This record gives sequence, C-alpha cells and structure tokens, in this order.
Amino acid sequence: MRSIQHILLASCLSFSALAQSNLTPAQRDSLKQATVADHNNMLQQLGIAADQLRKGPSGNPKDPNAANSSEEKVNKYTLPDPLVLKNGQKVKNAKDWFEKRRPEIVADFESEIYGRMPANIPAVKWQLVSTKDTLVGNQAIREKTLKGIVDNSTYPAIRVEISLILATPLAAKGAVPVVIEFSFPRSQFNPGNVQAIGMGSAGEPTWQEQLISRGWGYAVIAPASIQADNGAGLTHGIIGLVNKGAHRKPEDWGALRAWGWGASRVIDYLETDKDVDTKKLAIEGLSRYGKAAAVAMAFEPRIALGFIGSSGAGGVKLLRRIFGEQVENLASSGAYHWFSGTFIKYASKLTADDLPVDAHQLVALCAPRPIFISAGSPEVEGQWGDAKGMFLAAAHAGPVYRLLGKKDMGTTEFPLLGMPLINGDIAYRQHAGGHSTGPNWSTWIAWASRYWGL
Repeated sequence: MRSIQHILLASCLSFSALAQSNLTPAQRDSLKQATVADHNNMLQQLGIAADQLRKGPSGNPKDPNAANSSEEKVNKYTLPDPLVLKNGQKVKNAKDWFEKRRPEIVADFESEIYGRMPANIPAVKWQLVSTKDTLVGNQAIREKTLKGIVDNSTYPAIRVEISLILATPLAAKGAVPVVIEFSFPRSQFNPGNVQAIGMGSAGEPTWQEQLISRGWGYAVIAPASIQADNGAGLTHGIIGLVNKGAHRKPEDWGALRAWGWGASRVIDYLETDKDVDTKKLAIEGLSRYGKAAAVAMAFEPRIALGFIGSSGAGGVKLLRRIFGEQVENLASSGAYHWFSGTFIKYASKLTADDLPVDAHQLVALCAPRPIFISAGSPEVEGQWGDAKGMFLAAAHAGPVYRLLGKKDMGTTEFPLLGMPLINGDIAYRQHAGGHSTGPNWSTWIAWASRYWGL
C-alpha cells in the first residue's frame, strides 16, 4: 500500500498528467524528451553539468532518500531580515519599505527565483464568446465565457488565447466582489468545463455556490491556456511567443510568473465589466496554482485579498527549512519551468541558504493587503507541502505588516489542527482534509467579509 505522502506527490504530478491525457504514449514520450532537452539547454547556459545537479528527496517515506518529515531533524537556518536594507540600514517607516526595501526584495525574487517579465509582452484583446443564465448548484448565475487573444503579429507561429469563465449572481443589483481562481481545465477543448481539483464534498455546497450565495462572483482562469505546465512548453505559450520560439535565457520568467501575468490581464478585462467591483478582487489557487496565486498577489497591487492553498516549496513555504519538498525537487526537469533558469543553481553550485530571499518575503510583498494561508492535514494531505513551513513564513512576514499598521497572526506558535488564526491581516488555518482548499472556503469567506463589508 502506498503512503499518504507518496499519494500526495502522485496527485500533485497528476496535474500535468491530466493535461496530457489526450496524448498518445508516443506523444507523451516526445513531450518528456522535449522537456529534458530544454532542461539540459538551461543547464548548459548556466555552466552546470547534469551530474552537478543534486537530486531532491522523495515524497515516499519508504524510499532511502525520503524527504524529512520529522521536526526533530529540521535544520537550523537564518532568514534574511525583511526590514533590513542591503546596506545594513533598518527600515524605519512605510516610506522606507515602499521606496527602498520592497524594490530590493522584488529585484531578488525576479533575478533569482521567478524571473523577470520582458518589456515587450504583446497586448491582449478580450472577446466575449458566450453569455448564459444558468445554475451552479441551486444558485442562479450569469456566466460569461471569454477568451483573451494575445497579439501574435510579431510571431504568428505561436497563438495564445487565455480561457476565462466569469460568473456573477443573477440577482445582483450592481457590481460584485470577484474571486479569481487558477484552475485546471478538464478539457482543453471546452474552456467552460473547468473545476478546481478537490473542491466540494458531500453534504456541503461547492466553493462556487458559497460565493454566489454570499452575493459574490468568481472568475476561473485556465493557466495552461497562458503557459503550458511543462518544460517542453517553454518555447510555446506566452513565454515562447515573446521569445519567438527560442529557448529562455537564465533570468527569463517561468510559468508561475507567466500565469500571474495572465491574472493581471484578466483584471484588465474585469475593469471593463460593469458586473464586477474591481476594488474587491481576490486570488485563489491550490498546490502549484497556490504558488501562482501567491506570486500573482505579490506582483499585482490590484488584488485586494489572497487565499493561498497548500502552495508548498516555491510558494509560501520556507525554502531554507529542510522538511518536505526542497529546492532540489523544484530545480529538476519536472518543475524547473515554474521558475527562472537561475534558480537551478541553488540545487547545484549553491544551496537554499545562499538565496537572498525566502518565502516570508514573498508574503511580505503582499503587505498591507490581507492574505490567508491554507493547508491540509498531515495525515491526509501528507507532509510534502510542509504546513508548518508555510505558517512560519507567514509569521516572519508579520513585522512588515505591523510596520504598515496592519495586524499579524498574533502568534509564532504553530496552531493545533483546525484552529483558525483569523484575527489579523495575515491569516492561517490547517484543516483536517486533504490536498484541497475546500474545507477552508467557509472560514475564508467569513474572514474576507470583514474587509468587504458584506
């Protein structure tokens, strides 16, 4: 019988597997070979030999190289101080933060982890595909299917169309708050057939029903319509379009930053839609899409609230903390495409301790906007995502929130399973379920209502 952690790892990888479900075995093998080739190309650009790349730990605790899942074996580490400038001076006020320290942290994340967005990204033109009045559960909605057509006149060989579904309560009398979700499309050929993995359970309304019943709306983005979730796709999608089909350079953006760019373009559209209150926009995502949601919020100031689900390493888990998934896993051919090529060097010539930033500073980039961090049970979800590592990142972002006149979580002590820390502008809850934000939706909605006054 496979372990819970091994099942979790398999479920995370299944996001990519599901995206390839329409491929033949030969096509899947070709995709894998193209991914490895692109990964090798980046290693060559970095001057790293394949045997210099450290192998990441296994998500199966029975393997000889199993990832650490014991608090007693966690290493000692020192985190960069988010309120100390590179010249050693301390940040004293909000002006120092926004004008001096925050730009330093942004630059480090761009150069060392997520990559820089190019200056020449083409424009997006939104097209309404269809509008229909329908039901989600027993809630009446107006559902719009849209596509964002990216100008590919500079390189017609690559076409990018962002798939978006927008649903608002049919009974709404005016503009409503909207939660933007990164979600996995069940069919690449039916952009309307999208549903988050792990959402909803017997006896409770789905997250969509809960939002609509509150009088809010939701917008679902298919990330793969922006950028494929594999290394082979880096010469396609929006990254490939900008590079005109060529391989990335080491500091170029990865998929997480590209998905975040797509969310920003969705907001551009929402600002033109009279049914949407664009002062009340939230972002939500699970797993790799939780990473994308955190990155999107950090770099997009128009996002008012965050709901970051089980984002793990590369999201809001501390990278220096040796527990669960590690930098070496992220730098492998299976995940490197989420990041800049430069990030790979921290699994070879350097280590996570050499990073100029860590996840607590990603959370801090969201300040002063409220952010809610969600995790699942260690017995059900597993330990791969490191729920405590995500909590600690939130805790260490607290000084920045306090500097800006906001409330932190109020504690640095890891809470018991199910205990909500929701009195501050940084919130956290580890629910008793699996790899899902589902059991935390009602808690998040109640927390978000404090800010949206609804």
